[in-house]
Amino acid sequence: MRNSKDAVLELHVSPGDTVVPNLGAARFDTPKQSASFTSDEAGVLAGISKDSLTAEGAQPIFFEEAGPRARLFFNPHNTKLAIVTCGGICPGVNDVIRAIVMEAHHHYGVAATLGIRYGLRGFIPACRHDVLEFTPRAVAEIHEFGGTILGSSRGPQPVDEIVDALERLNISVLVMIGGIGTLRAASAIQGEIAARGISVAIVCIPKTVDNDIHFVSPTFGFRTAAEQATEAIACAHVEALGAPYGIGLVKLMGRQAGFIAAEASMGLKHVNFVLVPEERFALAGPGGVLEALEKRLRTRGHAVIVAAEGAGQHLTPGTGRFDPSGNPLLADVGALLAGEIKAYCKEKGLPINLKVIDPSYIVRAVPANTADSVYCGFLGRLAVHAGLAGKTGLMIGCVNDRFVHVPLPLVIGDRKHIDIASDYWQAVLDSTGQPRFAEAPLQPA
Repeated sequence: MRNSKDAVLELHVSPGDTVVPNLGAARFDTPKQSASFTSDEAGVLAGISKDSLTAEGAQPIFFEEAGPRARLFFNPHNTKLAIVTCGGICPGVNDVIRAIVMEAHHHYGVAATLGIRYGLRGFIPACRHDVLEFTPRAVAEIHEFGGTILGSSRGPQPVDEIVDALERLNISVLVMIGGIGTLRAASAIQGEIAARGISVAIVCIPKTVDNDIHFVSPTFGFRTAAEQATEAIACAHVEALGAPYGIGLVKLMGRQAGFIAAEASMGLKHVNFVLVPEERFALAGPGGVLEALEKRLRTRGHAVIVAAEGAGQHLTPGTGRFDPSGNPLLADVGALLAGEIKAYCKEKGLPINLKVIDPSYIVRAVPANTADSVYCGFLGRLAVHAGLAGKTGLMIGCVNDRFVHVPLPLVIGDRKHIDIASDYWQAVLDSTGQPRFAEAPLQPA
């Protein structure tokens, strides 16, 4: 997908791709009191299809609008809802959990809301993790803390054992909070549920500080992480100013997408160079980062560099190792840049003072800020609405500032990245004043 010149989103999606699976016809009146309910026919315009052309041109793409339904598939008073958090922690997870529990208890009167401990491991009997039963009192203040009250984990678990546990616990609605790996697991779980012919709704809430999931902009916690990152950048700026030829180098989270680095750099405006995974840059040689850094140091006497953790991987042969979720373990871009900068400046006779700051895990461990906390509340409540209505195999997304139901197949294939030909990336370049660097070839694996 890309943004066209007239700001209409052009999508490689066909109208049929946005149809959300339903467990069956709505059978029960909702107990929820609401000034207005959302119809299944209500759609939110997302853009135009590049894959479905008619005589009149490209077809518009609509997503089903999220919101409370007047009629439900499940009878809430006989329904158990479960929550599981997977992958890395993120600001706002506890806010989402709190919103789900409060909505399910106070507005629907569900039979029980369960918490699955330590990610999908919590479903596996051999892992021996207890299941929590949430009450409003138990979650009343959890939003004041970072991380997740449920704990989390990475790595695949047997899908058949997960669905066995759902049946054994008599769970009707499972809300899964996680990133791309979690969404892929959710799709597999939904497939097993459908194969068994049982009625369990799978509803996902996208979670990643990297902001790299399609059809949700931004992901919750991203704003908080970017705000927290600015504190590290401010410290790097102070360090750089405090010594001749001072350099502050900040390494931020962003495995495959550099949104945190870009956003924090534009927000603080002390940054001179931003390096992201999406742009392959040369370090040495004409037009490379080191040449631009030398020019900056000789003219201004200091510099601040922000690098996303996935930046510069093209300059290394890779580690050849993977985490339990199958993500490649990255080479340390901070160490790479620091070594290259020191060697280059020594050769050029520049007596630099280099400070490397890595707040990666700090930016994701803090509580959500106000904006993210409000956002998390919406996501949690909308997940409850969708699940009790019998919607399944979906993610709560946000397009054009409207909340929507996005079928999982549309989001599990690829990650969202910064378009380096976009106005957004140009704004980063304008804010920092950095040039477009010469590209470097990929290193052999």
